[in-house]
Amino acid sequence: MKAARFCVRKMNTLFLSELFYPHGSGGDLATYLYAKLLNEAGVNVIVVTNRFAGEPNFSKMGNLTVYRLPLFNGKKSGKYSILQRLDVLFASFMRKTLKWADVVYVPRFWYSAIPLAKAYGKPVVTHLHGYILICPLATTYDASKNEVCNHSLLCQPKCIYAYEREQGRSFTQTLTSTYLNSTLGRQLDKLIKLSDVIICVSNAQKNLIIKKLPSLCKKIHVIYNPLPELPYIAVQGDDFGYFSGPDTVKGFYVLLRALTRINRYKQVRVHATNFPDPEKSKSLSRLGIIPYKRIDYGFSEKLYRQIRAVVIPSICPEPLPYVVSEAILRGRMVIASEVGGIREQVEDCKGAFLFQAGNHERLAELIEYVYNLDKQAALNLGVKNREAFLKGFDNKRVLQAFKSMLDKTVSS
Repeated sequence: MKAARFCVRKMNTLFLSELFYPHGSGGDLATYLYAKLLNEAGVNVIVVTNRFAGEPNFSKMGNLTVYRLPLFNGKKSGKYSILQRLDVLFASFMRKTLKWADVVYVPRFWYSAIPLAKAYGKPVVTHLHGYILICPLATTYDASKNEVCNHSLLCQPKCIYAYEREQGRSFTQTLTSTYLNSTLGRQLDKLIKLSDVIICVSNAQKNLIIKKLPSLCKKIHVIYNPLPELPYIAVQGDDFGYFSGPDTVKGFYVLLRALTRINRYKQVRVHATNFPDPEKSKSLSRLGIIPYKRIDYGFSEKLYRQIRAVVIPSICPEPLPYVVSEAILRGRMVIASEVGGIREQVEDCKGAFLFQAGNHERLAELIEYVYNLDKQAALNLGVKNREAFLKGFDNKRVLQAFKSMLDKTVSS
């Protein structure tokens, strides 16, 4: 007599993410990697995202299906632009997709979908790659005082106004952002709290959020982001890398002050990316900064050959920045401010040097130290960084934790 065969239905997971790799930033890369890993593990995944020019409306690879809709009408993405698209949210396509899903996964700003998913009886997992739950700007930085925010309340209008002006926004854009973030922004936490599970990407991020919202202690869990497949690149030059643009929160002006101190008597070169107009930034060359726009994968590899260390001088608590992971996977030393999840990333890396956020004098000392290292010593430290990092961060463990979280959420 033949044994009975039981058919176990695959889990249906719906990703609602207005941006999807190669668009967006680190959080969007993590979303893509999760979709890819779940696909390889045999989980059915549908991703609903924005369609940019030249992209297909629909694509499928194994268990992964991606629907691209004109969510922004050619405009730049933002958390309020997607919240306003109630026509998309209540369309028949979305209703069918929600009914199909066993679990709804919201990794970015589509928080208006959370109450609708709950109305359909669907469990929701929200993934936080920033601090939007406690700060509409997601930075926890008070631009009006030039310091990390210690308020127990959400962002104050004067902080939002100062931040947007600092980012180079026009007067109209600044006023619009100030109004939206101090009104609608104060309601986002209510939508996110409706989630069954909230995932943080580091213990530092979780602890900071729980400090302000202790009632969410049992709902928030930590799962480190999956890693991209990045090979080691041999070091050929002695320069440094900085990949966060002219952003105060990312510590650009801390780096400038450090280089001003160093380059009085020597010339340290720093390749700096994500500058909107490198031509206008050429004056920075006197401080050793070589500015670039946003670079592609191929140019990134060329750039890494020229640098021996990457500098991350952020002044705010980075949740778990991919720039650190990429630098270490490429086999580079790291000089970073001791904020957020960075310490968790570099804990066992002998070639990672941390300093107190904003301390440009200490940053200058560390840059000089790394600059003066023998080339072989610099190479060895980079290789050891990669080896130690890969022992602590592993995509198999990440996938297991993520899938287990989805399973528990569905079955609870």
